[in-house]
Parts: sequence; structure tokens; C-alpha cells
Amino acid sequence: MRHRPTAPPTRFELLARDIEQQIAGGVLRPGDRLPSVRQTCSSRGLSPSTVFQAYHLLESRGLVRAVPRSGYFVAARASGALLPEPQTLQPQSGSQPIEINDLIHACLGTARTRTIVPFGSAFLSPALFPLDRLRRALISSMRRLDPWRMAEDLPPGNLTLKREIAKRYLRHGFAVATNEIVLTHGAMEALNLCVNAVTRPGDAVVVESPTFYVALQALQRLGLRAIEVPTHVREGIDLGRLAQVLELHRPKVCWLMTSFQNPLGSLMPEAKKRDLVALLARHDVPLIEDDVYAELYEGKVAPLPAKAFDRAGLVLHCSSFSKCLAPGYRVGWAAPGRFTHEVERLKLTTSLSGSIPVQAAIAAYLQEGGYDRHLRSLRQSLQAQRDSLFDAVTRNFPDGTRAVRPAGGYFVWVELPTGVDAMALHRSALAQHISLAPGPMFSARAEFQHHIRLTCGQPWTEALERAMRTLARLVDDAPRDAAALRQSI
Repeated sequence: MRHRPTAPPTRFELLARDIEQQIAGGVLRPGDRLPSVRQTCSSRGLSPSTVFQAYHLLESRGLVRAVPRSGYFVAARASGALLPEPQTLQPQSGSQPIEINDLIHACLGTARTRTIVPFGSAFLSPALFPLDRLRRALISSMRRLDPWRMAEDLPPGNLTLKREIAKRYLRHGFAVATNEIVLTHGAMEALNLCVNAVTRPGDAVVVESPTFYVALQALQRLGLRAIEVPTHVREGIDLGRLAQVLELHRPKVCWLMTSFQNPLGSLMPEAKKRDLVALLARHDVPLIEDDVYAELYEGKVAPLPAKAFDRAGLVLHCSSFSKCLAPGYRVGWAAPGRFTHEVERLKLTTSLSGSIPVQAAIAAYLQEGGYDRHLRSLRQSLQAQRDSLFDAVTRNFPDGTRAVRPAGGYFVWVELPTGVDAMALHRSALAQHISLAPGPMFSARAEFQHHIRLTCGQPWTEALERAMRTLARLVDDAPRDAAALRQSI
């Protein structure tokens, strides 16, 4: 079965690509003003909405900035240049047994104290969340909670919260029935329940390359095999390669992040998400969509998940409030489509229910109406922190470094100069009380040996700036692996 070609770029994407090439080539330099919307409409025969979409896309990528009543300008970089982006690696074909837990524990187990600069953490600063309001909501909801109703809510979870989640799906432009939503202990339980529902030990599961290490840990624990498919730093998984894998290896499920993928930060275009869903439907292969960073977008419009294009019930959509509202409350959910009954059954037989008082507290907070205001503030903070971290890498890291500035989330993926050993750098950085996430953690085959993931989850301070300069010095001073250098020539 042939793979349907990905839809051609839209007119605004073509315009944005042209301007990005002009910036990369030095035709447009930091501080230059872009042609006005009116001028661009006239010269290119485009509508104002098309030009605005292109400029907003460039703004979301950190390439231009809007100045009220003045127009759009090329974003300034202290170095006067933009870092090139990392290249997409081509993992070996075929399924792979996973032995990643020891590596992950070795990397993360020593970096959990407050004295460590948390560039390797997967968590945001608590200062970014409305914890006082959540605490008041928890106290208030506990006072009003009917003990009998609390017992009744145990198997399905808090109905009010499920309704609030369904409303948010509707606000993003598509409908999910309340009875499809399964409340869980964070997204991690949702993802584990979903993969349990559609696999048996020994089955093959498609993951991105690189992929989030939590997925690899779950597959290892369940005795599953990983098929790594190359993933582009901007647009997500390679659909052409995925089509080949579906034909040759017959995997049972795909486990992907289509929006602000961890660790790359890639955002799959909506047309490509539609193609992904159609491709999997033709092969009757489910998609577990890990969408925990969906609310952390730049710009004014939230990206649609692949779930929005699902007509066959094959997309098991998973998310949580941990990354955007309440990290310690551990409230997540799955919307598993045709697999809802099986996911519910697994939930009942493993943990029965989440914490009903905590679910009621989040439901009360959402009903108060301040959630979207908080999200706007959180997005602004994260954008500023991403800019600061990315600019610090641009200014300080040595030649040969490549980096991705994502359009959402809070991770920056960095390709180090060829021959630098990310694991050795991890150990050297820890000795200086700096954590990072080395690339081999994100591959079943421990690939990405000279890549690292940096987290911009903390408000930027002079201490973080100093730590970044120290990290850059460690990269610059790191011994180069001779074999890797010869391979790159």
C-alpha cells in the first residue's frame, strides 16, 4: 500500500520559508524591518490574513518580533547569527529490545537536589503555577464534598472535571464525549494504561527517534520492542519512513508526541497530523498521542492534536494538568477512542481511581474561570525563558554547535560539535553542580551521543547565565572522540 503524499505547503508557509531563508542567508539581518503587510500583499498577491499567518509563524519560531504600531523586525541575536539546526539522524531499521532504565537512573538520580542547576530537569519551576489558588480550591472543595458522592465517583472519577476537560476539547475545535474521558494519576498512568490496552509482551511499538525516555522505560517494563523512526526537528516523525515500517514490521501501535515533542520540541503541522491519522487508519494501527505540552504554545492559536482528525477511534489521546497547572497533583486523563472500555477496565484493576478530592479541587479551579488567564501568563514566561536559554547557547557555545528554538514547550535540543561525548559532558557538568539530559537517554539504542536536551523551565537569572557559560566552557574543553571525528569527515 502506497503512502499518500504529505499535503503541499500552504501559501503562508511558503512565504515564511522564503523569509526564513533570507534571514539565514544574511539578506535580512537582526533589527531589519520586514516589509509591511500591505507591501507584501501587493508584491506577492496574497491576502492580509495569509501574510499575518506567515509573520506569526516566524514570530513563534523566534525569528522575528512584533513591535506595536511599528511592524515586524528580525529578532536580534547577540552573536549576530542564528545557530543552524541539528540534523535528523537515521536510526537502524528493525525492532529493538530496550535496556534503558539503568542509563536513565544513572543520569537523573544524582540531579534532584536544589543545589543543582536544573538544565536537565523535566519539571517547571513551582513559581510559575497558581499554587495558592489551587490550595484554596482544594480546601473549599473538601468542605463541600459529599462523602457519599465521593464514594460514588471512585470508579469513573469526578464527573465535573471530566465535563470541564470535554469543554476544553470543544474550545479547541473538536468534540470528545465525557464518557470517553478516563481520569488517571497523571499522564504517565494514562500512557501506560493505553499501551497495555493495545499490546502484548513481545509486540513492536513505533516510537520517534529521539523519543521521551519515559516511553522507553514503559516499553522495557512491559517486554515490548521499539522501532525507532527518524523525527525532524521542526515537523515531527518522517511519514515516508513510517509507511515503510508499517508495511514491513506490522507494529501494534505508534507512541508519538505530535506537539512540542520531548526532547526536540518539534511541532507537526496540522496537515501532516491529518496525513498521519489517515496513514495509520489504512493499516488499522492505533496511535497513542502524548499531548502533555499542548497548552504551552506560542502565538494565539493552540495547535490541534492528531485526535482532532480521528474518525476511526484509533487515537488514544493522553494529557494532564501536570505541565500547565498543578505538577504535584498528579491528575491526567486519556481519551482512548474505541479502546475506552479496555482502558477503563485496566484502570479499575490497577489503581481503581485517582484522588477524588484533588480532582474536585481542579474542577473547582477550572470553573472559577482563571485558567486561561494563568495559561497566557505561563506561555509568556516560558517564551521569555526559551529566548534567554537559546540566546545563551548562541552566544557561548563553540563553533559546530546546532540548536533548535522550539515554538512551544520548554526544551531546547542541542547538537554538540562532532566528537563531544554527551555522557562525559553530563558527568563533568554534575561536578560543577549543573544537570543536563544527555542524548543517549532518548534512544533505545543509546544513539545521539553528541546531543543534549536543556530545560528552560526556570525564570532566567544571572546564576543560570553563569551556569550556561560554565557549561559552554566544558563543551569547548571536552576531548573529541577521534572515531566520531573521522566518521564525520
